[in-house]
Amino acid sequence: MLNLDFADPKTNADPFPIFSQLRESDPVHWSTALKAWVITRYDDVRRVAVSNSDMSAERLAPFFATVPAESQGGYANLMTYLGKWMVFRDPPEHTRLRRLFTKAFTSRSIKALEPNVEEIVALLLDEIEKKARSTGVVDWIADFAYPLPATVMMDLLGVPREDLHRVKDWSDDIALFIGTSRATADKYIRAEAGAKAMADYFRDIIAKRTVDPQGDIISQLVSEPDKREALTEDEVIATCILLLFAGHETTTNLLGNGFYYTMSSPEQWARVKDDPSLAESAVEEWLRYDGPSGALVRVITADVEFGGRKLLQGQRLFAFINAANRDPEQFGDADRFDLGRSPNPHLTFGHGIHFCLGAQLARLEGQIALRSLIERFPGISLAADSAPGWKDSIILRGMQSLPVRLR
Repeated sequence: MLNLDFADPKTNADPFPIFSQLRESDPVHWSTALKAWVITRYDDVRRVAVSNSDMSAERLAPFFATVPAESQGGYANLMTYLGKWMVFRDPPEHTRLRRLFTKAFTSRSIKALEPNVEEIVALLLDEIEKKARSTGVVDWIADFAYPLPATVMMDLLGVPREDLHRVKDWSDDIALFIGTSRATADKYIRAEAGAKAMADYFRDIIAKRTVDPQGDIISQLVSEPDKREALTEDEVIATCILLLFAGHETTTNLLGNGFYYTMSSPEQWARVKDDPSLAESAVEEWLRYDGPSGALVRVITADVEFGGRKLLQGQRLFAFINAANRDPEQFGDADRFDLGRSPNPHLTFGHGIHFCLGAQLARLEGQIALRSLIERFPGISLAADSAPGWKDSIILRGMQSLPVRLR
């Protein structure tokens, strides 16, 4: 009997064979391991993404409600700050919070970031070239895929670049909780410590921006002219943590996974090197083939019929985006990695009111990174034959490290 369980290292490394079996034989599947419904077909995952009437994005509140009163102090920062993230809220709170973000992520705003992204990419490629001269091998994740999106978002927020490594430690701990890790026993303790450290860090920056505004997002958040829409201090802190966490975590995974599969497919790497104009479609295939966001999580708010099964109020549901993105009913030759694939209507950025605000920025970073890599290091290759180690996460799909040689 099929039972999807990411605590199994083999499943975590390659869930796609089980996804395929579930799509064919049990597309609305009850997982005893996850104690939740598992959805794997494209049309069903899309339905989950757009549904607001019988499913809620507020998956943290039910979890915190189960914590005994005497233990809630151990989750204080997770409850206070992550519980206020826009991605875990439903209308009307979601609508209010999202409206305050949109100005920073318009097409014009993202286009204006292009020179800054190009500068950061060039600096990072310079640094890994220097490192490679002495070590021969560099870690694509630690040395490029993480610092690129993290630095871009830190610049947007007005966070000093020299704090990059402190931020990474806190984010890694928070990711254990947000990503629903299955094999890390102390994930709640570490996530609480990470949330507290990041909240204290942003509280200090917010205080400085309140008296001395700059041209960054934090200054915009604390000087919102419409007081009816203004965020509380806790909401500003929560928003900063969300932007920094979500703004780099998924794009790091995109750059890591996409690069790995490209380097593992010599004919595809040769294809995009010969025609760098394919960078746009290549990044879309990176997003589809084994994208950075494994699943959407929802809580059923009213009994509902779904795929011939009855889902009950209060039950959890995992809609696996990466399973939907390999659905042969939607994608021809779905298991083939094809950097020129078109059309490519993947669901990686979600759908409906929760569509990812940072989608254009992630695409921009991926395209600039790929074009620059082709120009600077066309002979780059994987440095190890063994498969990469994947992060302990259901929600966040990415690698822990990826050693490469530049020439």
